[in-house]
Amino acid sequence: MKGSEALIKCLEYEGVKTVFGYPGGTVLGLYEALRHSSIHNVLTRTEQGAAHAASGYARIAGMPGVCIATSGPGATNLVTGIATAFMDSIPMVAITGQVPKSIVGTDAFQEVDITGITKPITKHNYLVTEANQIPQIVREAFHIASTGRPGPVLIDLPKDVADSECTAKIPGQIDLPGYKPTIKGHPSQIKLACKILNQSKKPVIYVGGGIVHSGAEALLLELSERLDAPVAVTLMGKGAFPYKNNLYMGMVGIHGCPAANIAVCNCDVLLAIGARFDDRVTSNMPDFASNAQIIHIDVDPAEIGKNIIPKVPIVGDAASIIKDMLKCLNQASHPEWLAQVEAWRPTEQGVYYEGKDDEALTMRKVLHQLSEMTRDNVIVTTDVGQHQMVAAQFYKARRAKGFISSGGLGTMGYGLPAAVGAQLASPESIVFCVTGDGSFQMTFNELATASAENLPIKVLLFNNNNLGMVRQLQKFYMKENYYSVDMPGNPDFIKLAQAYGMETYTMEHTGQIQEILAEAMDNNKATLIECKVSCEEMVYPVVLCGRSIDEMILFKGDK
Repeated sequence: MKGSEALIKCLEYEGVKTVFGYPGGTVLGLYEALRHSSIHNVLTRTEQGAAHAASGYARIAGMPGVCIATSGPGATNLVTGIATAFMDSIPMVAITGQVPKSIVGTDAFQEVDITGITKPITKHNYLVTEANQIPQIVREAFHIASTGRPGPVLIDLPKDVADSECTAKIPGQIDLPGYKPTIKGHPSQIKLACKILNQSKKPVIYVGGGIVHSGAEALLLELSERLDAPVAVTLMGKGAFPYKNNLYMGMVGIHGCPAANIAVCNCDVLLAIGARFDDRVTSNMPDFASNAQIIHIDVDPAEIGKNIIPKVPIVGDAASIIKDMLKCLNQASHPEWLAQVEAWRPTEQGVYYEGKDDEALTMRKVLHQLSEMTRDNVIVTTDVGQHQMVAAQFYKARRAKGFISSGGLGTMGYGLPAAVGAQLASPESIVFCVTGDGSFQMTFNELATASAENLPIKVLLFNNNNLGMVRQLQKFYMKENYYSVDMPGNPDFIKLAQAYGMETYTMEHTGQIQEILAEAMDNNKATLIECKVSCEEMVYPVVLCGRSIDEMILFKGDK
């Protein structure tokens, strides 16, 4: 069989049911093979949309998402989506066409060195030089993408290689001598960590996406109850811990919950699991958990000590390490510490519910109500901007994979194509895409993809005719000198959505929130809800650059 046919057979072997792609000259053979395959190709409207959709699919399906693009601009259009997946540790296999080997390096039509371009943003990448390499390379790509710290892998396939004969068989077990992710934590380090935790009076557990990737949510709950320790989450860790549990403090960081931020700054032991200590969490790093002994668990050894030097580093899989820790941890009780944490919670009332009963429509009111009405089968994706942070604050995910957002790269335009992927991975779920007028216009063409695939995605569009987060930054850092943030050329979003065959609603005051959300949840149709909100609405709390995370601005007029 041809190399292109072999590649598609390899995808079938890996259990791939859906790919996201955009055909072109150098991948004609792949698409001809797909035509005869059981794999469904989702024709996105841009290659970037394909990469983001593959990411959303991967996060729900729990297996690498696959995207395909032709050479040159097709391949480069994948780059933002690949980088987004890399920063958030999402397993992905990106397949790009390449010009024939004989003209590589001649600046041929639609030639680009995509392996060179993506080297910093992939776990690994391949330039296939012989058709018989294909089965081995595809097996390796899926193995690398889904093990250790997950991430994207790229396969660049020259057209003549795709057209060449492949006689190699699909290998079974993959053994890569230079790639052996550590799963089991070091026993002596685990013992030391447990000794410190058993002596702690004011512990805090800080968790990120590593808990979700490891499937360690139940173990995390058991661990927190054993330690009697409050839990703070990152953006990627939302849903990893039951929000109704009294130990849950919410998100930590520059837009974090007051109780979480203050507790981290006052704890004596910080147990970090599957989290990176990135600047959006730590703000001024020397002040972050400065009173605490830090224990850091992560499957990626490169993250240990990169930003914060821990007292006890432990490399390995979160689930495996927590299981071992539970064997030597005493049952703890910290009533005074938990009472103190609880006393910090009322601080949140002025942040979350300020002006709750008036008629003015705000993002926080809508998202608070969405959270109150959310069912177990709801998945929320977000774009990036003010709405992302408000959603992170207000929306209480019912499950570990119930909240999908671009955390590390902060990619505007992520939300809608990610929702496409999530809906295809979980057809029985209700998928909401929370977006803003700026982000939405970066990838709204994927409404056509949703329409073609008959996906009942709900788009919750906050329209303030502004780039809200940039405006907020200009307020705090540019002395309210607003520039290039007004968006007077916005289209009529209702007519735009109707052009794609969607149900539409306009929300202008608080009395409409519950009724419209209820109808959207029950209609089983693609739906757009335009929420007309003010550009004056700010995201609070906020921690300004250079401040400790307990030095929050809680509300308008606070300093």
